[in-house]
Amino acid sequence: MKFPSKVKIVDVGPRDGLQNEKQPVPAAVKIELVHRLQDAGLAAIEVTSFVSPKWVPQMADNAEVMHGIRRNPRVTYSVLTPNMKGLEAALSAPRHEWPDEIVVFGAASEAFSQKNINCSIAESIERFAPVVAAAREQGIHVRGAMSCTVGCPYEGEIDPSRVDMLAGLMKGIGVQHVGVADTIGVGTPVKVRRALEATLKHYGIDDISGHFHDTYGQALSNTLASLEMGVWQYDTSSAGLGGCPYAKGATGNVATEDVVYMLHGMGIETGIDLDALIDAGVYISQALGREPNSRVSKAIRTKRAG
Repeated sequence: MKFPSKVKIVDVGPRDGLQNEKQPVPAAVKIELVHRLQDAGLAAIEVTSFVSPKWVPQMADNAEVMHGIRRNPRVTYSVLTPNMKGLEAALSAPRHEWPDEIVVFGAASEAFSQKNINCSIAESIERFAPVVAAAREQGIHVRGAMSCTVGCPYEGEIDPSRVDMLAGLMKGIGVQHVGVADTIGVGTPVKVRRALEATLKHYGIDDISGHFHDTYGQALSNTLASLEMGVWQYDTSSAGLGGCPYAKGATGNVATEDVVYMLHGMGIETGIDLDALIDAGVYISQALGREPNSRVSKAIRTKRAG
């Protein structure tokens, strides 16, 4: 079995992880989390979201957070911009505070698209087209997040043909990279593999990533199945932060700590210092008043205490 020799991790904790937290997290804490993640060796961080504070109050401090980050030239900083207004807000800052990458998102499920962004899949793509064009014109990389690629809380199982269609639409509007997301964590290795195969009809292996939630405890198995296919880029979340507001009971993204431990144990390079990463997860978890949702973090901290 030939696995990639190196894996790129995008830590989505500061954005995807914190966006559903009910308690307000101060901008200074979010900035410190970004700093701790980049100091631990993360080379890609999803920082914030330029969405209406009415819908996501937690991200109302987006400009303040982008302004406060101590930039590291080897790190890619990305933000979610769901519409033109979001992109304009992200680019209203001085150029050195602009994101390196923006993220647009679409669902492989029609019902999820309606519930999540109040429009059909086709309409969502239409809405993203000018955003993608404007970002690329400014030299900003565009990543697309494809949610519910294996299952949906409303429609149940998703046929790979829906993923094929969505990936084709994303490619058509100029999205340069897509993430195949198991938003509610119902995927198993075979299902995830099918979703990836459908995506590979439109994107090369270097332009796709995996984004797996751990609701049913399948995220590491799904990561392993993707690695076997040659996928070498993954979204993970520090301390397993986050869930999905539209998926009842869905736990967070897979914990960055757990994925990094697995990769290092397989001899796969990540450039990440696991101990420093664990400390970053502890920092944000303490700020939220709870334990990190990572088994590796717990095991290593128990060992340290011993």
